[in-house]
Amino acid sequence: MTCKIDRVLTPGGFVVFRVSGRIDCSSFEVLQELIENEKTKGRVALDLTELTVLSLEAVRALTVAEANGIELRNCPAYVREWISRVRQCGPPSVPIELRNKRV
Repeated sequence: MTCKIDRVLTPGGFVVFRVSGRIDCSSFEVLQELIENEKTKGRVALDLTELTVLSLEAVRALTVAEANGIELRNCPAYVREWISRVRQCGPPSVPIELRNKRV
């Protein structure tokens, strides 16, 4: 299964994006665009209950999103641990594009 994103508006005024399946770099870019479109209208949250797999780039993006006020709901424990480790390590010293290239 690839990434599926459902938009839900709660009575409390949150726009919640329910993310199911896998998040890689390209699917997170789509999610970021959705978040940016909604951020000006109100509060945004990501429901990660049905998240199965994600890339390191997606974890870094979730870390930044949370730091920018996006609420992560039902975040699996392994994702929360990974986010904590990314925060401790700080930003990568080598750009992601360069690290992924084979020499």
